[in-house]
Amino acid sequence: MTEIADFSVLKREIARMCSALEEMGVPEGAVFSSRVVAHELLTNALEYGGGEAQFSFKVAGGEIAICVRAKRAFRPPEKTSRAALYAERGRGLYLVDALSVRRDYSEEEGIVAFIAAEES
Repeated sequence: MTEIADFSVLKREIARMCSALEEMGVPEGAVFSSRVVAHELLTNALEYGGGEAQFSFKVAGGEIAICVRAKRAFRPPEKTSRAALYAERGRGLYLVDALSVRRDYSEEEGIVAFIAAEES
């Protein structure tokens, strides 16, 4: 897992992930979804999880697994709801859930979002 402690590292690591996914032949839509999901999870981890996070991803079984573990244990709600139209916050996990096949949580890995790596 890569240590993320600020937004410049966050941007660099997400770009690295997207390049790797493209090199693996992952479809453009899945790369885009992975970028959004990783950004939302890492931003939440930095903001609410103690200012540091660990980040990793892998492709297996037709899915991209994006793992984000905050410095301070942060268990997100299992179900999310859409924020009000003009709300300035509250859309991150909703977007993660909308773009992911599923989302899990464990103390060891933190939040793991699974994105379909193949076009359906």
